[in-house]
This record gives sequence, C-alpha cells and structure tokens, in this order.
Amino acid sequence: MAAPLAAGTERVLRPERGVFDPMANALRALAIDAVQKANSGHPGAPMGMAEMALALWGPGPAVAGVPGPSHLKHNPANPSWPDRDRFVLSNGHASMLLYALLHLTGYALPVDELQRFRQLHSLTPGHPEVGLTPGVETTTGPLGQGLANAVGMALAEKLLAERFNRPGHSIVDHHTYVFLGDGCLMEGISHEACSLAGVLGLGKLVALYDDNGISIDGPVAGWFGDDTAARFRAYGWNVIGPLDGHDIAAVAAAIEQAKRDPAGERGNAPTLVICRTTIGRGSPARAGTAKAHGEPLGAEEIAATRAAIGWTEPPFVIPAAIGARWNARAQGAAREAAWSGRLAAYRQAHPQLAAEFERRMAGELPASFDAQLAALLAESGDSGAGSESIATRKASQKVLAQLAPHLPELLGGSADLTGSNLTDFPGCGRVQAEARQAGNGRHLHYGVREFGMAAVMNGLALHGGFIPYGGTFLTFSDYSRNAIRMAALMKQRVVHVFTHDSIGLGEDGPTHQAVEHAASLRLIPRLDVWRPCDLAETAVAWGQALAARDRPSALLLSRQNLAPQARSAEQLRQVQRGGYVLSERPAPRAVLLATGSEVALAMAAQRLLDAEDLPVRVVSLPSSTTFDRQDHAWRRDVLPPALPRFGVEAGVTRWWGQYGCVAALGVDSFGESAPGPEVYRHFNLTAEALADLVRRHLAPSTSHAPAPAGAAVA
Repeated sequence: MAAPLAAGTERVLRPERGVFDPMANALRALAIDAVQKANSGHPGAPMGMAEMALALWGPGPAVAGVPGPSHLKHNPANPSWPDRDRFVLSNGHASMLLYALLHLTGYALPVDELQRFRQLHSLTPGHPEVGLTPGVETTTGPLGQGLANAVGMALAEKLLAERFNRPGHSIVDHHTYVFLGDGCLMEGISHEACSLAGVLGLGKLVALYDDNGISIDGPVAGWFGDDTAARFRAYGWNVIGPLDGHDIAAVAAAIEQAKRDPAGERGNAPTLVICRTTIGRGSPARAGTAKAHGEPLGAEEIAATRAAIGWTEPPFVIPAAIGARWNARAQGAAREAAWSGRLAAYRQAHPQLAAEFERRMAGELPASFDAQLAALLAESGDSGAGSESIATRKASQKVLAQLAPHLPELLGGSADLTGSNLTDFPGCGRVQAEARQAGNGRHLHYGVREFGMAAVMNGLALHGGFIPYGGTFLTFSDYSRNAIRMAALMKQRVVHVFTHDSIGLGEDGPTHQAVEHAASLRLIPRLDVWRPCDLAETAVAWGQALAARDRPSALLLSRQNLAPQARSAEQLRQVQRGGYVLSERPAPRAVLLATGSEVALAMAAQRLLDAEDLPVRVVSLPSSTTFDRQDHAWRRDVLPPALPRFGVEAGVTRWWGQYGCVAALGVDSFGESAPGPEVYRHFNLTAEALADLVRRHLAPSTSHAPAPAGAAVA
C-alpha cells in the first residue's frame, strides 16, 4: 500500500505499472475505440480506472475452477431488481467505462450502441443518463452530484432495512458503490454530502476515488492540495489507502474490507478507498497527461497503445474467452433468485409489510391516497367568510400533518430551517445514525447544505421506496438549482418546499427576498412550479406533486398570512389545471392574472374597479407550468384572446410577456429591508396601483397617477 503524498509533493506518474490484465484491457479497448469512432469523448479516465472497475465488477477468486461472485451484486437481465447493489459513476465523463461494463456483463447494450457513442438517439450519450441506458442508476456529469446521489441511495437502503427487515428475514441488504475523481472532490457539494454521510453512519456506502492527479488544466497539485484522507476521516469515514489502483487484488481486498468491517475504527461509517492511478494508462504518449482526458487518442497513438498493452483485436472485438469471463447473467440470475426466495418467505411471515415494501418500490401511492386527498381538499376548500388567514408555509404543514400518516414513503427535511419552512409534522421523528426501537424518523436535518440536500433527495428518489421533500428559503434555491435541474432531467418525483417566497418576508431584506427566482425556476423543463394563494391551492399543489411520478415539483410558499378565497366545488377541481377563473364579472373588459400572495391583491383591485363600472375577470395562476400543458381550449377559455391581460406577482415582470399581458405589476429590482406591508407599499404592489394600471389602459383619461415603482407598463 502506497504512503500518502506529503502536501505539495509533485506526483510522479508512470505510464506503465505492472502487467495488463486482459479483462481490464477489454474495458480499455472499448473505451478507446468508441471515443475514436465518435471523434469525441474522454478516454483517459476509463483507461486509468479499468483495474478498479475489474476489481468491483469482475469475477471473484475461483474456487475449484469456478469463478467466485463479483463484489457488485447485480442482475444484467433485470436492472431494476430491488436488492441489487447501486453503482454510481460520479465522474460521468468516463461514461465509456460504464458502457463497456454494462455491455460486457450482459446488459441490453449491444456493441452497435457502443459504436454509436455520443450519436443522436443512441443508448450511449456523452454522459450516463438514467432511464435511457439499462443499468445506469443516475445521470452524472455535473461533478460531485453523483457522489451526493450515492449518499441518498445509501440512506434509502439504511432506512428501508430498518423499516422492513425482521429477524430471519433480510430483504433489504445491499451496498452503494461510487467511483469519483478529483473534480468531484473539488466541487463543494462533495463536502456537504460526505459530511452528512459520516454523521448518518452510512456503513454500506463505499466510494472509490480515482486519484490520478490530473484534470483538464493539467496536474492538480497547483490548485488541489487537500489531504483527502484526513478530510474524510474528519467527516467520520473509514479510509483505506492510498493504494495502487492498478493492483486488482489490492483494490478487491479493500472493497472486501469495507464490506466485511464497515465499522472499522470509526463506528458504522462509510468507506473511502483511495486508488492511485495513471490517467490514460497504456498510452505511451498520453498516459499521465491532461491530453488523455478529453480527446481521442488518434489512430497512431491507438496503434501504439494496443501494442503496449498487448491487445491485438480489431476495434470493438472482444475475444470469446474474455467475454465469457465478463458475462454476469448466470450469476446475476442466481443472486436474484435467492433473494426472490427470501422475499417469498417474507411474504408468508409478514404479508402486510411485504405488500407495503413492494408498493413503495414500485412507486405507487397507497390505495387510500385519493380518498385521503379528496377529504383534505373538501376541508381546505370550505373557505367561508370567517375562515382564518394563513401563511401558505403553514398551510403546507397542515397538509403534511394530514397526508403523511397515510403516506409512509414521504421523507422530509430542511436545510436548517425547519421552524421556518415548517417541513415537520406531528410524530415525524428525526432521521439519525442509530435507529431507536420504534425505527428511524421521517424528518432529516440536512444542516446548512441546500445543494447537498437537493442532490441527496435525488438519490433517495432514484433508489426507490421514498418520496423525498426538503425545505429552504426560495432565494436559496440558487444554491440547489443544478440538482433541481437534474431531478427534472431524470424525471424524478422530488418535492422542493421553498418558503419566504417574496418581498413579503419583510425585514430580512434583499438578500433573502426572492425576486427573480420564481420566474427562473419556471424556465426549467419538466419542473412543476406551484405558487398557491391559500390553503386550498396549497393542498392541490401537494396532491399534484405527490401524484407526479415523472417530474419534480417546487412549492413556493409565503411567510405572511394570506386570506382564503371562496370557490365552488368546480373551481376547486380546476385548481389542478394550474390556472382557472377565480372570480368572474359579466362582460369583463380585462383579465387580471395573479399568483400566490398577489391573488388577494387582484381580488381587491377587482372590487375597486367594480365601483367604477370597469368589470374585470380574476384568474389565479398557481402553476403556470401546469397551465401551459393544458389543452388549447382550456387556456383559451381562461384567457380569452379578445380581453387585455394584466399580470401581478411580487417578482420580475418580464416573465408575464409570454401570456400577452399589456402591462404587469411587480418588482424589477432587489427588495428592501422593512416590514412586509411597508415593502409592498414602497414598490406600489397595492390594489390601488393595480386598478390604476388597468384604468390607464382601458380609460386613460380617468387616470392621472404616476406609474407605480417597480411596475412594467407596456
């Protein structure tokens, strides 16, 4: 085992170390050939990590001439087998390593897909994409997020095991493995996620670090001088190595050590295996250099590399004997069959638990969910004149209190703002490293880790068995934005609870007052954004978010109390369409479109205009992203083309242009520090200002007031 490098010591990279294993060379050759054929890609990391991959994915030591099982428990014939080990390639630019592994071990990824690497509609895109390529567990590419996803997967395994396993019946018992590189560890999200993993004692999480010392700009010593081993020990991880990452037996032994003794000296802890490797290993001219990272080797260097590693096969050809040693279909089928037998025995012993486990892993809501939601909506929709004003963050908590007891897969949390986000509910309990006799809780204190929280939630959702939600202030969605985008790209059911949604939060001022955030989030494809105006719309928003199996949702909730709006039963049903007519007038002359806290403002403006014989329709638009998916007839009925439209939201106004608004009232600057009502008045976000905006367009001679500050007027 190699000794750690002293701080500032320059790494000496050797192009050739030891012998080249033919099975590892098969990975190397496929990566080289695919990148060359595409004339695009990253050959260096797959070439450098080939032995690491063989140690994890390849057959174990032979017994009586029969190869032993691989460390990785998986079944290529059934990539969604619930108790498979999860494998995450966090340094996703090394995608050809994963594609080669999937192809060789027997997944439905034929060689012609490798030959179509990075081509349109192929199963081998430039970075791995979950749901596209069989065997890919998560979409990786933005560095560090795969590592954070793996933390979420390992947490899911731990919590499901605590919930479902019983003496003599272990149906949840698998590991999460993640490969990562220097770039993943330089990204700050790695600190957020790995610190949390240590606190939570995720002993079945094993991370293998490809410590090759090279990034795009060259040797990393000039900008990455961390003592990584000490850093992870400080998190509470076990650390093995540094070791020679090209020594297959040493890497396999480290994996075995991590599996056999996750406690080590650190308690029940995750493990980091530091593997010293040479990027582009085998390439005489490119090994150990930045040029190996992100460009094809070229025909001449490929020929030299083949000669150096002793690989004589033509491009994309794998000798039958090597292919047979890699094939894991028989082993995978046997492993899954053994688990299926255990599951059958579990069903006999614990039928109700088994039914719940299978339902949750299938992603199906309980049979009673629709009835529970209908009862909640009926209650929340009863908005009489004496109904209580309530902040939508508090309305959200009320919804959770009623739905969560009937939805055991709902797992919440907050980035150190539980008392502000109100993401907890009665009896939720706290997720912690050691489960108590009653089992672990359902609310996770993520700490001040917004980005890490969002990516860990993605991992929880990807693993299956949970619907994760997490809270922070809307203005801090900037911290977690890329993970939100990844959830949308991966079509994962994740719910973001963003409170303190506007200037209405008041005294904390412009650093905390979201202005552009709602409009910005609405730009993310396949993300449903809800900004409800009262308890009823909040309940619908939660219902829609929980039912949306193929997309994440963001709930933008107010700090200040909002008045309830009266609705008919039909209007309550219409809320789920994202936009509907909340208040109508005979022969309206205009439409007021409003979201969230500004719906009450629009209703007040409607009453002011009633007194002047200027009838207007009020449309509540709690979710523009949902409304935009409605059929043309519905959108036309809600927003008749002949009527001028006026938008109002406590945020940037340019966003309203997509709805053909002739004018909009909002905030096109940063906020101010003062009590919320004063800030609203400062920006002229008032019913009077909105009514005047309408007057100046419909009856300009009757209005002499100046344009309101912060308003966009067409």
